[in-house]
Amino acid sequence: MKTLAQKIDDRSAIVGVIGLGYVGLPLVVEFARNGFRVLGVDVDGRKVEAINQGRSYIQDVPGELLRSQVEAGLVSATTDFDRLAEADAMSICVPTPLGKTKDPDMSFVVAATESVAKRLRPGQLIVLESTTYPGTTEELLLPVLSRSGLRVGEDFFLAFSPERVDPGNPVYGVRNTPKVVGGVTPVCTEMAVRLYATAIERVLPVSSTAAAETVKLLENTFRSVNIGLVNEIAIMCDRLKLDVWEVIDAASSKPFGFMPFYPGPGLGGHCIPIDPLYLSWKMKALNYRARFIELASEVNASMPEYVVSKVVAALNRVRKAANGSRILVIGVAYKRNIDDTRESPALDIVKLLRGLGAEVDYHDPHVPVLRIDGVVLESRPLEAAGRDLAVIATDHGGIDWAAVVDAFPLVVDARNATKGLRSDKVVRL
Repeated sequence: MKTLAQKIDDRSAIVGVIGLGYVGLPLVVEFARNGFRVLGVDVDGRKVEAINQGRSYIQDVPGELLRSQVEAGLVSATTDFDRLAEADAMSICVPTPLGKTKDPDMSFVVAATESVAKRLRPGQLIVLESTTYPGTTEELLLPVLSRSGLRVGEDFFLAFSPERVDPGNPVYGVRNTPKVVGGVTPVCTEMAVRLYATAIERVLPVSSTAAAETVKLLENTFRSVNIGLVNEIAIMCDRLKLDVWEVIDAASSKPFGFMPFYPGPGLGGHCIPIDPLYLSWKMKALNYRARFIELASEVNASMPEYVVSKVVAALNRVRKAANGSRILVIGVAYKRNIDDTRESPALDIVKLLRGLGAEVDYHDPHVPVLRIDGVVLESRPLEAAGRDLAVIATDHGGIDWAAVVDAFPLVVDARNATKGLRSDKVVRL
């Protein structure tokens, strides 16, 4: 009988991916591209049906590539978790949101782990990719999987490898983004490295699952804290009557000791607004307060209100109230040129403006339909007729910003999309 290492080396191993979203589906395609048969598992029957028909619902996964892999018998998907028994290696890529009290919601990870545990057999590799707090793999997954009586590092292998997906990035994808891997035992690390090295150019082993878990949290805490800093600098520059964009551009001329970050309407996506709070939550249990993380989160979370205050001030300048004003929010994805609205600050801007009594529509070429608080909205044409103001919340490419400035009576630009355009109608951060 072949060992797991032999199956990985000769590509006879079946790879299972649990969770077929922004992380899972690109991983499915990359393993299949490298000769593995891949089984995707998800509770969402619509995703499963789309994959089995060769239809991609993720912007970064080309539909033609997925279709060819399905037709070649390399990729299939199912809602039947019993089929996990077929997999020799499994990557768990399920959501890890925060609860209302900002505590980690591990229910998806627990459910996936329980599903794996029921079908666990000797020789399987399980890798958690979902971002989480340090200690999750050994404290949460290992006890559940060990109930089978199988021994970790001997009978089965368990590791953590943080996902590093950057939706819409034209340069870095699954293959050329280095992969960090930490196993419960050295053999676990070796097996996980062996698997990922077949599909990813550089795999970096670390000493433990907790180290690998903390790597991802450091990466996104770094971004959150620096974005929080520059958002506060933007507010300071406003009070000082300075152009924050000019200040940042000039500071960026220094060839050492400075890395530019840019202010905006707040943080979006599943990672940067959420991941640092996992670390903060963990440290509270160790009687330590993560002050930088909490302050950065507070500043970043306040930015949609700051943008709305700019809208109110701009309308007041022309003797209009927010109540009754007709406003178009341009861009509702959390960053440019993608269709992902998770945690997008634009959604908060829409809700805050509506709360002030404004009539708010949105335009986003990447997001044709949007649901906010149970209300379904559709993207409207980028037209100024009858509108009092436009808010640039996401600076998608392909939009003629000069034409926007010319057409709308007022423009609040939260992204510096109108850089270089001089107009009394434009209000920037």
